[in-house]
Amino acid sequence: MALRQRMQQPSASTLVPQWNVIDADGETLGRVSSRIAGLLQGKHKPNYVPYLNTGDYVVVINASKIQVTGSKLSQKKYYRHSGYHGGLKETNLERMIATNPEKVIKQSVKGMLPKNIPGRKMLSRLKVYADGSHPHKAQIDG
Repeated sequence: MALRQRMQQPSASTLVPQWNVIDADGETLGRVSSRIAGLLQGKHKPNYVPYLNTGDYVVVINASKIQVTGSKLSQKKYYRHSGYHGGLKETNLERMIATNPEKVIKQSVKGMLPKNIPGRKMLSRLKVYADGSHPHKAQIDG
C-alpha cells in the first residue's frame, strides 16, 4: 500500500510577500498578464498551495504603452452594463488604452486569477499605473 505524501501547510511567518515592479513598455498584453497572474498567485515560490494567497505584490508601470498583436485595437470590445434596460455600453481596446489603460491590464489579469475569495485578495495586490512613476518606492527599496 502506497503512502500519500502530505502537502506542507505554509505558516504565516513563511508567507512574507515581496514587491515586484513590471515595466509594461512594449510588452504584449497577454504575456505580461500571465506573468503578473503567476506572481500574484505565488506559483514561483516553493511553498505554493492553491487554496492560500501565497503571492506577491505587483506594481505595473507604463500601462499606457502596452502592445497587442493583430487588429485587436479595433476589434476587441469591452462591455459594461448600467443595470437599466438598454444600458449596455461597449468600448474598443484602442479607446480603453487611451482613456483608462490601468483597467485594461487589471481586467486581463482578473480573468487569469481564480474566481474565489483568495483570487479577489490576489487582485487587490495588483497596482497598475499608466506612466513610469508610482508611490510604492518605500516598499520596493525596503
